[in-house]
Amino acid sequence: MWVYRLKGTAWELDPLIPELFAKGARGLEEREGEVLAYFPTPLDLPFGGRWEELPDEDWIEAWRRDLKPVRAGPFLVLAPWHPKEEEGIPLVIEPGMAFGTGHHETTRLALAALARHLRPGDKVLDLGTGSGILAIAAAKLRAEAVGVDVDASVLPQAEENARRNGVQVRFLLGSLEEALPLGPFGLVVANLFAELHQDLAPLYPQALAPGGRLLLTGILREKAEGVRGAMGEAGLKPLEEVAEGDWVLLAYRR
Repeated sequence: MWVYRLKGTAWELDPLIPELFAKGARGLEEREGEVLAYFPTPLDLPFGGRWEELPDEDWIEAWRRDLKPVRAGPFLVLAPWHPKEEEGIPLVIEPGMAFGTGHHETTRLALAALARHLRPGDKVLDLGTGSGILAIAAAKLRAEAVGVDVDASVLPQAEENARRNGVQVRFLLGSLEEALPLGPFGLVVANLFAELHQDLAPLYPQALAPGGRLLLTGILREKAEGVRGAMGEAGLKPLEEVAEGDWVLLAYRR
């Protein structure tokens, strides 16, 4: 088995996911500052990564063994093969073709903030839903949840994850513009990169109900000031800032 190592964050590399799987990738893994794609043999790929041969072992079993449950706020994020042996609201997420398994700091920040800010009965938008984990978490907290993503390939897995967790979530293809007709939302959570938050800043208030809350993560510390400035220009009021490692979550209220 071979691993193709790509430098960058999951959000920067997200557009490559369908191409990597089309080329024969058997699985993806997020690590600090890089994404690993697993292949049975090395290929000539135009993405600027580097190949590394793995020891001759059952890599799938090794990967499953090393992938541990993750706690984030009141949630316990599990893969389907994990036994539920700890307390917490279980989120059973199949790792694979969509980012968002709880193993990255930004997902943990978003889950914990979601639990702090969501009110039962809220209508919640998960912008850039990926695996659907944040929308599913909102639904588990008795919210009406909508997930939207520009990548059509992740939506079937998000829908399957929702079924696996026994919750109803509406998933649709698109970005914030496509979700606006379903609002306004009491809470919007967006795990994107800083520059995209800045681009979307004029639209965020349109998505929120009066008093609605906006949770923004996927933001590197050194890029947080640009996001703060854009949200201030959009007329949003800061609520809190939380950091983990190199990443920041910024919360606002309309």
